[in-house]
Amino acid sequence: MEKDNNKLSIEDQETVARFAKALGHPTRIEILVFLSNQDSCFFGDIHDILPIAKSTVSQHLKELKDAGLIQGEIETPKVRYCIHKENWEKARKLFSNLFDMFRDKDICC
Repeated sequence: MEKDNNKLSIEDQETVARFAKALGHPTRIEILVFLSNQDSCFFGDIHDILPIAKSTVSQHLKELKDAGLIQGEIETPKVRYCIHKENWEKARKLFSNLFDMFRDKDICC
């Protein structure tokens, strides 16, 4: 992670964008909130809280997993999901750095 508080490296910019894209849907936020209150859970547990098709839940889980915000382990015949704590901390720091760049600045438009 770039140390300069006025700049993000290209790598960090790409990472922030990947995380932001994954966070860009209310259902994914709901999944993350649910997982944040669990040590881990199975696909069926997630599907039970969401009033949407299993295939749609799977697609949202795939987006979150591809972004690195969650991880899944196959425990035949089920898949168990949890928050990817290391990447979640990285996301928190990157977003904090990004938002801090605009703190106390007079922004007009």
